[in-house]
Amino acid sequence: MQYDKLIDQLIDLAIEEDIATGDVTTDSIIPAHSRAVAEMKMKADGVISGMRIAKKVYERFEKDIVWDPKIKDGDTVKKGDIILRIEASYRCLLLGERLSLNILQRMSGIATETAKYVKELTGTHTRLLDTRKTAPGLRILDKMAVKDGGGTNHRMGLYDMSMIKDNHIKVAGGITNAVKAVRAYIPADIKIEVETTNLDEVREAVAAKADIIMLDNMNNSDMAEAVKIINGTAQTEASGNMSIPRLKEVAATGVDFISVGALTHSVTALDISMNIK
Repeated sequence: MQYDKLIDQLIDLAIEEDIATGDVTTDSIIPAHSRAVAEMKMKADGVISGMRIAKKVYERFEKDIVWDPKIKDGDTVKKGDIILRIEASYRCLLLGERLSLNILQRMSGIATETAKYVKELTGTHTRLLDTRKTAPGLRILDKMAVKDGGGTNHRMGLYDMSMIKDNHIKVAGGITNAVKAVRAYIPADIKIEVETTNLDEVREAVAAKADIIMLDNMNNSDMAEAVKIINGTAQTEASGNMSIPRLKEVAATGVDFISVGALTHSVTALDISMNIK
């Protein structure tokens, strides 16, 4: 994984938050040598994400666990499906239960919602993008989940793509000045995206040679006209109030991407249970 260090730090924090000096209940009741088998079972239909992370969690507590996944990240599952079997010490199973389920349920919820949006775009060339509207500290997991659901990751943060928005444009004195300033500052391999809200701004972004032009909160007819103006000189991204019922109409304007913040900022966890036998 490209972001292993960040994931490890996230797991460290989660363990410190939940376990700290130890599980006083389990340590009081469960013998250290006792072993058991646990199964994770789906309580709803959806798309699975987070199996790789859940395994990393359990390996923090015990290296010789028997990890027997029945599915892989990105797979579609049904209510009642057994998705995982784990054999380990009883204490290990209890230590990792809530943390691994929290991760699996959140990531699978994101992947499941993403898959619904992606399905609506089937047959078009338009791809679904995520945003930076993620839970602080969980962005890498949220974006992994979007990818497992069939979506495409946009920039990870403020460092790997330039996004020139309205406040930048105001200070710079216009789109042309803003793009020129960024071009002089960043490496050549970092793309520049410009947020536009009307067709005049689109024309200016084209003239400034932006790599990506965001069509922010435009109506469908303006977006279609903007795509004609841009004419392949830059990639296009539609953004703002993008709900599932609207996707096909927006894709029909010819945009390359549609970005949806709701994939990650309004997560409904996918219900998964764990039973220790």
